[in-house]
Amino acid sequence: MKLAISTRGQDVNAPVDLHFGRTRFFRIVDFETGAETLLNNARAANAPQGAGIQTAQTLARLGVQAVLTGGVGPNAWRILQAARIQVFSVRGGSVGQALQSFREGLLRPLTEKQVTYF
Repeated sequence: MKLAISTRGQDVNAPVDLHFGRTRFFRIVDFETGAETLLNNARAANAPQGAGIQTAQTLARLGVQAVLTGGVGPNAWRILQAARIQVFSVRGGSVGQALQSFREGLLRPLTEKQVTYF
């Protein structure tokens, strides 16, 4: 399973970014191989519109199966759902803390009713 965590920085101690489409980075963790990579999301984050859509499409292309973030908008939600990517809401803390909470089963997937409308 590949998991992407929206983050404001480049290491596991950086805070989780609560803004999915406009996050600068994603830490991608592959649970099968143990590999961790950093995705620079600047192109989508700086887009005048459609940042969430572009971000969701990129994560789908990379084979991500779950995302930890603060919330997503309705357009990104539709793309993530079509790609069968689960979204888990994180309300703060570091990337490492969010990852630990996920591993311990403490995070629940978002539902359509919890999608953020801006």
